[in-house]
Amino acid sequence: MKKQIRILISILAFIIIIPLNASAQDSTAVARDSTAVIDSSKINRKYFYKALAYESAFYVGAMLVMQDTWYKNRALCPLHFDNDNSGYLQMDKFGHAFGAYLESYIGYNWLRNSGMTKKQALIYGGTLGFILQAPIEIMDGIHEGWGFSWGDLTANTVGSALFIGQQLLFDEQLVKYKFSFWESEYADKANGYLGTSTLQNVLQDYNGHNYWFSIPINKIVPNKILPDWLCISLGYGANGMYGEYWNITEHKGVSIPQTTRYRQYLLSLDIDWTKIKTRSKFLKVVLQGLTFIKLPFPTLEYNSMGKFQGYWMYY
Repeated sequence: MKKQIRILISILAFIIIIPLNASAQDSTAVARDSTAVIDSSKINRKYFYKALAYESAFYVGAMLVMQDTWYKNRALCPLHFDNDNSGYLQMDKFGHAFGAYLESYIGYNWLRNSGMTKKQALIYGGTLGFILQAPIEIMDGIHEGWGFSWGDLTANTVGSALFIGQQLLFDEQLVKYKFSFWESEYADKANGYLGTSTLQNVLQDYNGHNYWFSIPINKIVPNKILPDWLCISLGYGANGMYGEYWNITEHKGVSIPQTTRYRQYLLSLDIDWTKIKTRSKFLKVVLQGLTFIKLPFPTLEYNSMGKFQGYWMYY
């Protein structure tokens, strides 16, 4: 369950802390200019320290939660490794990358809004996803039952690199990495193994997770017909999983239905919330909080069982 908790923590961090970015946009508009050279004396120290306090408190709180859940009753041991690359059909790796991408996004925008240059913000903020996740991998490596995973570390690196690379190439996030969740049909048949409530399902049921890469259609085929906020979105998911590497057959004395584990490749539409203009500060906060949440839309699926399937609405 530890990796699902990490995903939820990343999403909550974005939703809770993103208003700091929205509230600082007007006062630090000069920081949006990637060519601007901003003197350290012009840094909005009040905003910077406020953001730092928020992040520190949230990170410490998250570590305490992890200590009480992931590592509870787990004895310390010498550093050891765990190759979990095949687990959950790589869904957890997409989750690691998403978490690191999100944290790098937050770190970069904090520092830009506080008055730092693009280069400074990329160095100290764009790498935040990797920096925050690395200690957790080490903690995994020195506790029995877990292990240091090079696959997880690689996924964290990819997440931060995806953010940094786009800022360097396009000076924006042309492709946005998004997440969606819907309670799967498997949760009801698992006798609690995949959770007994919606929150527990989010933490324990990877069958309900989907990860998306959304890009505005006008960036691919420039036109004056489609709105700038309309996106094409490529997604990845997996289903049929009652376990990390293989499916269990029973849980707490109750038989679990036998299913086929398979991957899903998805094609859908989406909305880039950052392209919707509004003068309302409240709506700005709401739209920023939705930035990396995929919106339900008609979707096409091709899966590893060789089947095509369409949905009028899919999340």
